[in-house]
Amino acid sequence: MERGSNRLSVHRDEEMKHELQGLLRSGHPTRTEEWHDPEPTADDDPPVAGGPVAPGAGRGSVAAVRLELAKFLGRTSFPAGPRDLAGLLRNRYAPDSLVEPLERLPHKARYANAQELAEAVVRSAATGSRAPE
Repeated sequence: MERGSNRLSVHRDEEMKHELQGLLRSGHPTRTEEWHDPEPTADDDPPVAGGPVAPGAGRGSVAAVRLELAKFLGRTSFPAGPRDLAGLLRNRYAPDSLVEPLERLPHKARYANAQELAEAVVRSAATGSRAPE
């Protein structure tokens, strides 16, 4: 049994590399069986790679902001004012891009649920309004 390197192996490796170069650069799956390929994302999948939804951003729809708020607040947080809710979000380590818009809402306002709060946040982000000091 020979354990050394074959003098043709380097040449065969280069030849195989050249043969596969087009396939690897094509951007198409290289697997022969379809079930090995990852599934593409669906149209209704939530945006995962983009991070948290920020009001006023391209993805800042009322539904997306409501979902992000509900992750941190839950049902027991309501009814409450924006100061209380912002403090609760900070205690639960919510991202600043979600807390800061709440701090710009009118301090005397009260919200019964996450839907009302999300509508107010998106509305204030769209108009660029600030809470009275």
